[in-house]
Amino acid sequence: MIKRSLENDILASLGQFPAVGIIGSRQVGKTTLARMIAESRSEKAVYLDLERPSDLAKLGDAELYLRSVADSLVVIDEIQRRPDLFPVLRSLIDEQRRPGRFLILGSASPALLKQSSESLAGRIVYHELKPFDLQEVGALPENLSRLWNRGGYPESFLAESDSASLKWREAFIQTYLERDIPNLGLHIPAVTLRRFWLMLAHCQGQLWNASKVAGSLGVDSKTARRYLDLLEDTFMVRQLQPLHINLKKRLVKSPKIYLRDTGLLHALYEIQTNEQLLGHPAAGASWEGWCVEQVLSVVRPSTAACFYRTSAGAEINLVLQPPGGESPIAVEAKFSLDPRPAKGFWSALDDLQPARSFVVYPGTEFYPLGVNAWALPASQIASIAEIGSGNDVPNFKPR
Repeated sequence: MIKRSLENDILASLGQFPAVGIIGSRQVGKTTLARMIAESRSEKAVYLDLERPSDLAKLGDAELYLRSVADSLVVIDEIQRRPDLFPVLRSLIDEQRRPGRFLILGSASPALLKQSSESLAGRIVYHELKPFDLQEVGALPENLSRLWNRGGYPESFLAESDSASLKWREAFIQTYLERDIPNLGLHIPAVTLRRFWLMLAHCQGQLWNASKVAGSLGVDSKTARRYLDLLEDTFMVRQLQPLHINLKKRLVKSPKIYLRDTGLLHALYEIQTNEQLLGHPAAGASWEGWCVEQVLSVVRPSTAACFYRTSAGAEINLVLQPPGGESPIAVEAKFSLDPRPAKGFWSALDDLQPARSFVVYPGTEFYPLGVNAWALPASQIASIAEIGSGNDVPNFKPR
């Protein structure tokens, strides 16, 4: 078993909040993690899978059943299938408010669960479980290559071969389109949504252009935007927003689009092996998206993330803004063993004056590129989380 880095955070939340939610896309490992957490605790645990008819039957009178297991940790999987349970949970929590009563799992984002969970305000905290990251699987060269190519979904990453991994991802995409989306009450033709998803794959790391995508898809801009928000709400896509600061510069206003899991991106590209990936024209955009997700998996959840770009060509892939007014950290991704950034990177540093700036690349050495800028091996990407706004050079270890 690969230990998930989120486990300790969830255990801490169970010791503080009456209800804890684990959200994330299907097949990301929520159920496995919840069972491990339930087994690690001394109190009794009851597991309910709302996709199982026998468990649904137990909740025919939800209040009566949940009262009967009031002394146990109740794990409710696929909570979005029964939004009517939230008012019942609120009532039971208010009657007996103790930490760790309910652990609920859902495949929809907080935006989709918002209406249902309003009644649990102040009683629940959510944690997002993402696919495997590099720190969870081990930052070895072979793991890095596999994680980038196959993505972080457990069954894809751990498959016995690249061929088996690709088949799993293709089946995942098909199931998502034909089953998961309709189960959320969203009636969009699977063929249409797949075409849209494929268009986004070819826009990896680019600015969102609603009119262009809508015209290619044969829908209006509002519909294209709705499809994009749907894929974001179900954890398939990340919309990285632009940085807005009070500068006398013309800043772009559209978000950048990334498919969050590069394994699914490569499945849409029909890429199977690392050799095919390295020779693909989209390798650079894929690397950029992978680096963005890896960085965001290690920084504090309260860290704001955006990108910076001006009409004059100044650009940085990722700007991290730590809470508490600390200076930002700039991160660029470069798929090259000679990661010298372009002129636009240095112009952006002059604009932003970040505490630190890094160019993440697939090499092995950490070394300075210029004033306050370093080349950072992807294997050491977790070190970014340790950086504050102090003046000391981070203690990276060349490999």
